[in-house]
Amino acid sequence: MERLATRLEGPILIAPKVLGDERGFFVETYRRSIFSELGIAEEMVQDNHSRSRRGIVRGMHFQIGKGAAKLVRVGRGAIYDVVVDVRVGSPTFGEWEGFELTEENMHTVYCPVGFAHGFCVLSEIADVMYKQSNYYADETERGISYNDPEVGIVWPLPAEELVPSARDASAPKLSEIAGELPFRHAG
Repeated sequence: MERLATRLEGPILIAPKVLGDERGFFVETYRRSIFSELGIAEEMVQDNHSRSRRGIVRGMHFQIGKGAAKLVRVGRGAIYDVVVDVRVGSPTFGEWEGFELTEENMHTVYCPVGFAHGFCVLSEIADVMYKQSNYYADETERGISYNDPEVGIVWPLPAEELVPSARDASAPKLSEIAGELPFRHAG
């Protein structure tokens, strides 16, 4: 596995070693010891799998309390995966970075605690799998608007093609909840 460059400090992009031939492929998608060497110390305690159609946008989500780091990858299709720095006092607070995750590149994104996470589906259908470092609890789930103009995420699909859930469509702007955020930049 190889750690690839990212613009923001915190998120990590990982490219696995894929062994393939005319029969198919084999790829190791997670090995705790290697991920630890790459800078991901958390133990992952929950696996999730979502399936969505083209244009679905999910996010931008995070958990309060202890938070939850995520390891996100695609098993089928393609998505544009986005992280937003929501750590108060961070020099990159409110900035975002996006990664194309596909069944071909098999990349994994590490979204640390203190970052909101979301994605939009680029293929006709996509299966997204992610591990997280804390158990999901509805009462700790929070979010910011996927189309917050102050954050300015540039989604690769036209706005009229993006289909959010009702909850995501009504999520607040980052500036509206900045004073309530529990995450602080360590630097």
